[in-house]
Amino acid sequence: MNPYTIFAEIVAGRAPASKVYEDEDVVAFMDIRPMTPGHLLVIPKVAARELAELDPVVGGKLFQVGQMLAGALRDSEVQCDGVNFFLADGVMAGQEVFHVHLHVIPRTPGDGFGLRGRPTSPPRPDLDYLAASIRGALGRR
Repeated sequence: MNPYTIFAEIVAGRAPASKVYEDEDVVAFMDIRPMTPGHLLVIPKVAARELAELDPVVGGKLFQVGQMLAGALRDSEVQCDGVNFFLADGVMAGQEVFHVHLHVIPRTPGDGFGLRGRPTSPPRPDLDYLAASIRGALGRR
């Protein structure tokens, strides 16, 4: 893995960031290309290109800090009505910076952000088949 990403530079203090939170495991800062005002990123201090490389304890910490920040966003001047969490894991998922990061995106009416897709309604046997496959993969981990 290439540990030299902009996020690694932020962790090392060599790149600027508008930080809102930092502890021994994670740092959270304003996204420089926000989807909505107040959009934050929470990153682990250790370099991990994808979720599979990240210690599950640190991965859990990303979401714990994200939860805390969601409350702070609601109580701040952002005054959002809701919050989306988004984590892209891999190119096909939309990941652009290859250092795990959790987006904490404040939501307000008419903000223009949202997930766009076409939900389907597969038959139950198809769902059961895929569930069994995923359970089997979990058993091999």
